[in-house]
Amino acid sequence: MNIEQLYSIYLQNPSIQTDTRKLKAGDLFFALKGANFNGNEFAAKALEQGAGFAVVDEEKYFTQPDKMMLVSDALEALQQLALHHRKQLGIPFIAITGTNGKTTTKELINAALSSNYKTYATVGNLNNHIGVPLTILSIREDVELAVIEMGANHQREIEAYCKIALPTHGIITNIGKAHLEGFGGEEGVKKAKGELYDYLRANNGTVFVCNEYGYLMEMSQGIAHVITYGRENADYTGRPLADKAFLEVEVTGDSKVGLIQTQLVGAYNFPNVMAAVTVASHFKVPAQKIAPAIAAYTPSNNRSQVIKQGSNTIIMDAYNANPSSMKAALDNFAGLQANKKVLLLGAMMELGEDSIKEHQALVDALQRTHWDAVVLVGGDFQKVTHPYIYLPDALEAKKWLEQQQFTDTHILVKGSRSTGMERVISQ
Repeated sequence: MNIEQLYSIYLQNPSIQTDTRKLKAGDLFFALKGANFNGNEFAAKALEQGAGFAVVDEEKYFTQPDKMMLVSDALEALQQLALHHRKQLGIPFIAITGTNGKTTTKELINAALSSNYKTYATVGNLNNHIGVPLTILSIREDVELAVIEMGANHQREIEAYCKIALPTHGIITNIGKAHLEGFGGEEGVKKAKGELYDYLRANNGTVFVCNEYGYLMEMSQGIAHVITYGRENADYTGRPLADKAFLEVEVTGDSKVGLIQTQLVGAYNFPNVMAAVTVASHFKVPAQKIAPAIAAYTPSNNRSQVIKQGSNTIIMDAYNANPSSMKAALDNFAGLQANKKVLLLGAMMELGEDSIKEHQALVDALQRTHWDAVVLVGGDFQKVTHPYIYLPDALEAKKWLEQQQFTDTHILVKGSRSTGMERVISQ
């Protein structure tokens, strides 16, 4: 593969597509492979549908040399193209990883930065081995700052993304119990997420660290530039205001940002808001622009969304769940002022041999607080001891909820992505 030749083709066809169902005229099609598909089989179809060019990695599908390039591995070609493009962009790249809050933090930072700069951020959660290069290749030359989300469920994954994105700045939101199966336990999670710090340490980078997490302060030692945020004794400080339906943050210290009235539920979002304040302030966004930009952000995609149904208030937090995020959501929900509180909780996935133990610990913790009703849905909730209602799937939970006819009730819906808990309130 000649990367200069491929880059020249990309510049003529700067919109990348890997799925013919989403193809637009002029797209550059990459024939990627998956467990149940071979993109090479669709390359000719992509050209018929108007693709400007196709990259294939099997010779028998290399049928139109004037509109195709044959490479040894299409995914590797995509990643190398992204790296080459990244090298042409002399701008700061802010990489974000962590167990919980990655996407919310990314969106808040992008909101704050884009109030003053032309920025680009990962769309949705395109944060994997395909999403990261696609994100980089979506960045145009007039962009001034980029915010890249990096997800991972095994070792060396973040390291690989750093070699493509070449981040100059980074944030680890937190480290908790998630994907324990792939990481090999909690220490494995720390090591894997810490690959971002390792890269920035080796490349004279800058990290933004919440000083309330002692493990992050320890992990960031030796990095050239460490900028801290938190409630106190940090470069940027603030405090969450209590007894509010939505999180309010007062930015303290020398900052002129002042009070931020967010549309986020839960004090667990305080570090995410402070990360955005810190990054924006570091990049000299005027203080008077930061609070309105963060306040205007509305969560979506089942991430801590507040939905009103009649007199009921539903907190829909069904994008994902792990022991750490479950605890944060439940602690926050327990502290809300409400007449009645109901929980519908989907099982937590990818916990490996710790799964039964973690589900049992969760239901044991639930019993220390009064709830008006608790429904546990699917997975390993079936294998633990508890006094609550167990239902096999989200559709059964939906039927149960409709039968109760609750009024003036706060309802928390949370669960791992594969449990599909958003179906509980679907119309």
